[in-house]
Amino acid sequence: MREGPLTVGEIANRLGLSQPQASKHLRALSDAGFVEMQAIANRRICKLRPQPLLELKAWLESFRCSWDEKLDRLGNYMQEL
Repeated sequence: MREGPLTVGEIANRLGLSQPQASKHLRALSDAGFVEMQAIANRRICKLRPQPLLELKAWLESFRCSWDEKLDRLGNYMQEL
């Protein structure tokens, strides 16, 4: 979906899932606000919603410095051993 909207069937085929399995996962992503689904006739078109993903990225970046420092200390400790 990064390149553009896909149908549930296309997503299922690309992931090697059954259509009901793909629908279940996409429904969870839609409920969480990450995916927007539009019904056209008997097909459901899915596309990513960028805003929640950008918010998640910003939240994760807030921890990056802390993680980097801790991993550096771990690396130094492992070298001392």
